[in-house]
Amino acid sequence: MSEEESHGGHRLGSYLRARRELVSPSQVGLPTGGRRRVPGLRREEVALLAGISPDYYLRLERGRDKNPSPQVLESLARVLQLDDIERAYLLDLAAARPRAPRRKRSEHVPVRVYELLAHLQVPAFVEGRAFDVLASNPMAVALSPRLRPGQNRLRSLLLDPEERAFHQDWTKATADFIATLRTTVGDDIDNPRFVELVGELALSSQRFRTLWARHDVRSLAGGTTTVHHPVVGELHLHRDKLPIEDVILVVYYPDKNSDSDEKLRLLAALAHTGTADDETRVGRPDASSNRPTR
Repeated sequence: MSEEESHGGHRLGSYLRARRELVSPSQVGLPTGGRRRVPGLRREEVALLAGISPDYYLRLERGRDKNPSPQVLESLARVLQLDDIERAYLLDLAAARPRAPRRKRSEHVPVRVYELLAHLQVPAFVEGRAFDVLASNPMAVALSPRLRPGQNRLRSLLLDPEERAFHQDWTKATADFIATLRTTVGDDIDNPRFVELVGELALSSQRFRTLWARHDVRSLAGGTTTVHHPVVGELHLHRDKLPIEDVILVVYYPDKNSDSDEKLRLLAALAHTGTADDETRVGRPDASSNRPTR
């Protein structure tokens, strides 16, 4: 987490500036001619369209005014063309108040979830808030070795060449994951795991640095995806993410009797003949910590 983002007053300003730079004059009905020294809208243009003074908007971006009214925020959300998730994020930033540091809690996978993973015949795994894989079933590992417990999905996505080849649309996948992380972090900016992961990826991935600076926010709750498996080929899969206490169960499954369904059954047969120990793949708890290792 950057020093700027670690201060609540400046997080609102950072978000406003990042979103302002992504809106073109033509999107809000302004002329596009002439030389412009900044990408997107100028501060005074945002202020004019939102019906506030340029000086007040400048104070907001510089973190000097931390308590804008809901009316001002709604006007800014309209000018910056924020969707519902982005608008809610903006309102939360403005509502944030100083708080005592939260007590660090390890992410715990309930025992019953390990039992559920063992019974599911489709790829399924449990992830933490920072995309750490906490547990997975054999089908998940057969789908991708990067879904073993101890891996981090975002780190793999950005830094592992095999993961890049695995996703049909790697560009969209990285944008979705990073925007979802930004949403998940919220005001929990002093969480050691978030600080560690953001710091690591900021140093090792230009893609992460570029997208993190955009301040995109998104909810990656479900949907469909296409992946390229090195053995069975292209798979079209649905994805559902189900919150269970402090963790999330992620399940991938194909349409019934589809080509991808047949390929997934073939993958299951191949996984069944492998030598990997099923209990190890499921990642049952032992005396060690639940925290992922690198």
